[in-house]
Amino acid sequence: MVWAITHHDTLQQLLTDPRVAKGAEHWRLFREDRLPEGWPLMTFITIPGMTTADGGDHRRLRGLVSQALTPRRVAALAPAIERRVGELLDAMAGWDGERDGELDLRREFALPLPMYVIGELLGLGDLEKDRLHELSNTLVSSSATPGAGAVAARDLAGLLAGLAAAKRAEPGEDLTTALIAAREEQDRLSEPELIGILMQLVVAGHETTLNLICNAVRALLTHPEQLALVLDGTVGWSAVVEETLRWDSPVGQFPMRYATEDIAVGDVVIPAGDALLASYAAAGRDANHYPEADRFDLTRDARHLSLGHGPHFCIGSSLARLEAETALRELFTRFPGLRFAEGAEPKPIASFVSNGISTLPVRTS
Repeated sequence: MVWAITHHDTLQQLLTDPRVAKGAEHWRLFREDRLPEGWPLMTFITIPGMTTADGGDHRRLRGLVSQALTPRRVAALAPAIERRVGELLDAMAGWDGERDGELDLRREFALPLPMYVIGELLGLGDLEKDRLHELSNTLVSSSATPGAGAVAARDLAGLLAGLAAAKRAEPGEDLTTALIAAREEQDRLSEPELIGILMQLVVAGHETTLNLICNAVRALLTHPEQLALVLDGTVGWSAVVEETLRWDSPVGQFPMRYATEDIAVGDVVIPAGDALLASYAAAGRDANHYPEADRFDLTRDARHLSLGHGPHFCIGSSLARLEAETALRELFTRFPGLRFAEGAEPKPIASFVSNGISTLPVRTS
């Protein structure tokens, strides 16, 4: 059995409940080998790393990444982020005549920015970023063909093992080098954990930010009165980011967590051994917690759970916010008349994990 936790207060409680674990060994269906062969999310829930570890192991792994992903390292990326945003916007401006100002903002802007940033952070260099995006998309897909997730995980692990080997041979000033140092000097990180953490950082480090930027642009273009508030300075770009995180969370549902004991939730009991889905998108629209929850309102108190809560709170949250705020501010400063292309109908991607759209056709002029 899998329980979707959709109410804000219940989800907040369960995200810190000691009777809720992240290790798949606690899931009855997994223990009893009753999951379908080739289930698309199998790798997602079993990959070694922070998102599947509990207790001391989780604290150890998170501590190592925290030592490498410091506020100083994040702040140091700000100039590179601004420079890359400027380059992407320059390219968009140059297409006005060729494409009559029409383009897919997801492909041309929202995707290459976080892929560039995660490349800078991990020291990816000339690794095929499009290939990394394709593989990570398959890992979070809930509609991939049977076995595709395992193949994508194998291929992504191979790419990242190659990165680790290159950084051992020629260390750099990047997070990958720092994690390798933790593994080899302190012997606190196994090779599967190293690769697992790199895989999780690649997936989370660009999928979430990609969706956040697209969802924010779509929200602003469909709510011109709210866009006017930020353009005239009534509210800041941070308010756009936080309200988008609440109103249209970039992560729909995050699998899985598991009840290690029977857990009473109101009149319902979640039995030990059952799985839980953290339904962030639903919690952000919980009418019992947010007044007029379905209204996109940049003036509200938008405190949300979309980046997690408790021990597994998103470790890259400050970087995601920095990227999104920079991207949105510069995009609408350069193109204040940005609008949907005629007949544009953004379609959701086929995943209940990643909450985003497959295209975002816009006009810049």
